[in-house]
Amino acid sequence: MSDTTPALPEQRKRPIPKRVREAVALICEGRVRTITAAAKKVGLSREYLSRALGEPHIAEHLKRAAARAVAISSGHAAARIAELINKSRSEHVAFEASKFSLGVAGIRPQPEAQLNVNIDVRAGYVIQLTDPDARSRPDAMKIVSGGEPAALQGAPTTE
Repeated sequence: MSDTTPALPEQRKRPIPKRVREAVALICEGRVRTITAAAKKVGLSREYLSRALGEPHIAEHLKRAAARAVAISSGHAAARIAELINKSRSEHVAFEASKFSLGVAGIRPQPEAQLNVNIDVRAGYVIQLTDPDARSRPDAMKIVSGGEPAALQGAPTTE
């Protein structure tokens, strides 16, 4: 018995117009800074290019092109960091480049100990819920601002 399960049809790749591909290349290579500039350079309207870049298959192409551009430039960036470390006239620049390079490698200084100061300050009011008859008792407390109850006038103190 043979397996005659029909194969699922592959989704056909939607073509990306040549001028849109050129605009994506201009943007990813840094030759233009805006969609408007890219559209003007390849002869498209800004609106059309903006809509095209929002389509899923073109957005995916843009992401791949951007990732490729970053991957290619990462070697140059690493060389530039090394150049700043070794040949910089400014010690501050060399220090910052060294710190960055070590940080990327996962080597970081220990964080300094943090000083913890705990001050017991209470803000607001204390609300004391008692029955109305308790107010006539001498040991009843009144509510004061600042969070601490104070004894009523004339009530005996326990000091």
